[in-house]
Parts: sequence; structure tokens; C-alpha cells
Amino acid sequence: MGSNLGIALLLGLVGAFAIYDYAIGTNYIFRPLVTGVLVGLVMGDVRQGTIIGASLELMFMGAVSVGAYIPPDIVTGGILGTAFAIGLGKDTGIAMALALPISMIALVVNNLVFMLGTVIATRADKYAAEGNAKGVFRVMNFFGFIRCLSAFILVFAGYYLGSDVMQKFLDSIPAFITNGLSVAAGLLPAVGIAVLAKMILNKQLIPFLFLGFVLCSYFNAPILAVAIIGIIIAVEKSGLLAPKGAAAEAAVNTIAEEDEDDDF
Repeated sequence: MGSNLGIALLLGLVGAFAIYDYAIGTNYIFRPLVTGVLVGLVMGDVRQGTIIGASLELMFMGAVSVGAYIPPDIVTGGILGTAFAIGLGKDTGIAMALALPISMIALVVNNLVFMLGTVIATRADKYAAEGNAKGVFRVMNFFGFIRCLSAFILVFAGYYLGSDVMQKFLDSIPAFITNGLSVAAGLLPAVGIAVLAKMILNKQLIPFLFLGFVLCSYFNAPILAVAIIGIIIAVEKSGLLAPKGAAAEAAVNTIAEEDEDDDF
């Protein structure tokens, strides 16, 4: 039990650190791709944590906040899904099956926290009207602390109180269902990529999509090589290494092409 408590505390700190990322410039530390590695460090299996984190990243790729929409809590879902899968010796399919419902349950708690945030924000508005910048700073940091604390409590309590329950639950699932989840785990990353492509794909980018497919499928190029080729193409298309005047002209032309293609 002592070991379980220690792991739960460390996972809670990972959750708090992931939320703290919003205060230091949003470096995407909160994404499953990063938290999966951190969970792997805590659980003693970095390789499996990285694999599960990458799969969850693809699944949650479209889970972004747009306007008033609050996406599922990918921090809590990603951390607990990865931790339970590693701790119970399960595969990526189980991690995905656990991460989504956990993230939806945690979203309910987050909504309550954000409701509290609207109350706290009124105090910040009062300080802003008075020209009290330090007061606004204190209020915003206080709410940030509440967000980090809520993430810590959710992850800590979820793992410490739920590990035994989760083990019994997974043991009760018939083999054909777990096998089906494993198959679905192979499909969900494709869905995540499709969602991302739908957001960014246009006529100018389609040739590069097929270029990546040809490089991987017919030339067996590793992902790193394809990424490097993509960087080279991006540098060339953006005119990053061109003289200043030419670079500015290239940027204007690129924006104009995108504007013309908005309806694609």
C-alpha cells in the first residue's frame, strides 16, 4: 500500500505539472505524448508509457478548446489511462478504453472548477478597474493554483482509490471484448489523424500528404527521415533562408494562397 501511495503522489504531481504548463507559455506538456513519458518514468516503464502516450495523443488530437467548448480532460484521462494500463500489465487498447471515460468524468469536475473561476474573475475585474495590476496577478495565480490542485487531487485519488477496483473490473471483462478494444486501438489513431487533416488540409498540402505516404509505403523511409524532409520543405516554402525582402514576399504569397483556398 505504501508503494501505491507513493506512485499516486508522484502521478498527482505529474498532473499538477501538466496543468501548470498553461502558466509558463503552453508548451504542450499537458498532452498525452508528454505525460505518457512522465507516467512511464513514475511506473518504471518508459517505453510502454511512450507507446501508450503516443497512441492517446492521436486519439485526443482533436480534443482542443474552441470558443466556449471545453474538451475532455486529457490530462487526467491520459495519466490515469496510461498508469492503469502499465500497472495492470495491459496494452494500448485498454489504456484507450479507460482514458476516454475517465477524461469525461474529470470534465465534470473541471466544469465546477471553471464555474468557481468565473466568481474569482469578478475580483480580478475589480482590481483591473482600479488599475491594480498586482491584484489581478494574485487573483489569476490563485485560480491557477486551484486548477493545479484539482488536477493533483483527481489523479492522486483516481489512482490510489481506483487501482484495485480497476483490476477487478478489467479481470471481469470477457476476452473477446478486450480483443475488440485492441483492434479499435489500431483504428483510433487513424481517426485522430483524419480529424487533424480535416482541420488543416487544403489543395496546396495534398501533394505533401501523398509524398509522405509514398516515402513510407514504397521507399520504407523511417518517420525521422520523413520529418526531416518535411522540415526542409517547410523552410523552402516559407523562404526562411531567403533574403529579408524575398522572405516577406514568400510569406505574403503563402497567406494569399491560403485565403484563396479557405473554401476547399
